[in-house]
Amino acid sequence: MTCYVGLDVSTKETAICVVDEAGARVWEGKSRTDPDVIADVLARKAAGAVKVGIETGPMTVWLWHALAGHGLPVVCLHARHAAAALKLQMNKTDRNDAFGLARLVRSGWYRPVAVRSMATHRLRALLITRDQLVGMSTALINKIRGLAKTFGILVGPGKGGTFERRVRSTLPDDPVVAALFESLLTMLGTLRERQRDIARQLGRVARQSGVCRLLMTMPGVGPLTAVSFMTTIEDPHRFRRSQDVGAYLGLTPRRYQSGEVDINGRISKCGDRLTRKLLFEAANVMLSRTSQPLALKDWGAAVGRRSGFWKARVALARKLAVILHRMWLDGRSFEREANTMA
Repeated sequence: MTCYVGLDVSTKETAICVVDEAGARVWEGKSRTDPDVIADVLARKAAGAVKVGIETGPMTVWLWHALAGHGLPVVCLHARHAAAALKLQMNKTDRNDAFGLARLVRSGWYRPVAVRSMATHRLRALLITRDQLVGMSTALINKIRGLAKTFGILVGPGKGGTFERRVRSTLPDDPVVAALFESLLTMLGTLRERQRDIARQLGRVARQSGVCRLLMTMPGVGPLTAVSFMTTIEDPHRFRRSQDVGAYLGLTPRRYQSGEVDINGRISKCGDRLTRKLLFEAANVMLSRTSQPLALKDWGAAVGRRSGFWKARVALARKLAVILHRMWLDGRSFEREANTMA
């Protein structure tokens, strides 16, 4: 029998709903959130399943790969898109959500989310961990500066070892306060060391990857940006046009149009936050630090003169994303003169 399945996943239990071609419930129940158990239930209750729908969430990657390994036709739906359809139901319950997901995959009114490979997610975990360590280090530096002011100590500007030496050189004679600051500086040193270890690991990955080496021929794009872009896109052929990459990374403006009203807002900020941030940094480097003649830099500078540096950086980041995707597809290195298209 042809049927469709919806899975509403929680940490311990997963609600399962099976509907027929007409959208009527055939079977529903709950299972332990274990891919082997879920696959066994579906083999007994939904042997003819055409699609098995699951929302994006913390456990989705693990379940998707495991269920696909069992030969199930599992598709991933964006949670925000699924929520818009599920709001039509009067009551929100796990049972109703599973039923709504099953009917949604039956209707075909959804865009499946591309689920990255586990190898890609391992690299993403390194990138995200490093980003978290950078944020923790910055927060700790600010905390040290704030506490120092309590005792009348003003720490001058400085990074890395310079900052630590300046703090130690200005510590008061109070042993309790001195021990406190030493503890904080030790924590800061540990965070920075772990951050450098991960950066070196990602640098090795970038050097060994032909795609990353190709992307790094663009000025301003280093190992972190190249690895982040590569793991975010993963398969460049899933985009019909290179221009679509800008929207995928949230670098295009939101639009509201109804009747005579047509408003373009700020960028959508959809997609991967870390890759978008690294592209901003690459654009900033190209605009501020690249000294060699570069047509793309001249284009960004012209935007800056018309609309301000912030808009220039956003526009240049979007253009970098489009050009990087085209370089990847064509297998061609960055060309300094012919680079203002897109």
